[in-house]
Amino acid sequence: MFKLRPLLGPTLVSLPILVLCLGLGIWQMERREWKRDILDRIAANQSATPMPFDELLKGDPLRREYGKVAVTGTFLHASEFHLAARSRGNDVGIQVVTPLKTEGGQIVLFDRGWVPSEKKDPATRPQGQVTTAVPLIGVVRRSQVQRQFAPDNVPDKNVWFHVDVPLMRRMAGGTPDPVLDTFFLEADTAPNPGGLPLGGQTQLDIPNDHLQYAITWFLLALALVGVYLSYHWENGRLTVNGRTKAKAP
Repeated sequence: MFKLRPLLGPTLVSLPILVLCLGLGIWQMERREWKRDILDRIAANQSATPMPFDELLKGDPLRREYGKVAVTGTFLHASEFHLAARSRGNDVGIQVVTPLKTEGGQIVLFDRGWVPSEKKDPATRPQGQVTTAVPLIGVVRRSQVQRQFAPDNVPDKNVWFHVDVPLMRRMAGGTPDPVLDTFFLEADTAPNPGGLPLGGQTQLDIPNDHLQYAITWFLLALALVGVYLSYHWENGRLTVNGRTKAKAP
């Protein structure tokens, strides 16, 4: 038999906190399912055969995020962009993002891959500066935004820390486009002439830690209930099987 005579003060303090903890735990469980749906969609995209580029542009390209796309076009090497502070193992270098003019005349950004710092100047890797139209396989990635505490892009010095697709496309001669401005492509592992840039740099790092967060919130709610009941037991306000804490003499 369990009998509780709640004290007003502790109850008014504890009840909102309990509701908050339970609410956050439930919200994290919902977020977990949302994240699982995203990861399942990405896994399906990665395993699918490359989609033709024109097909990608029908609808929302981001529905194919991390999926492969087949495209043919000519690189605009004069507008090459450099993503700074990119490492490969113990070697520091850059990512080379080059605008690609497709057969249909669209300009799309294509991250060709990594080069070491000493090969930053395109003149040091002439074999990779292909001037003819080439068939390519690219991985769909969404336009990036500046992360908190990350450095600003410095376009006038060609120093970039995130891929700002709309701005980069404008600088490469592209016109504003509500579809093309939402994504760029990353090169697959196919080798470039001369070995550089090194493609295949796509990294999928989308953690799904929401279950741990939910458990934390539920445990905090349980601990709060334990403290609340212990307080009432110590003050003789809780009876369990007819027993109440004995008062000190």
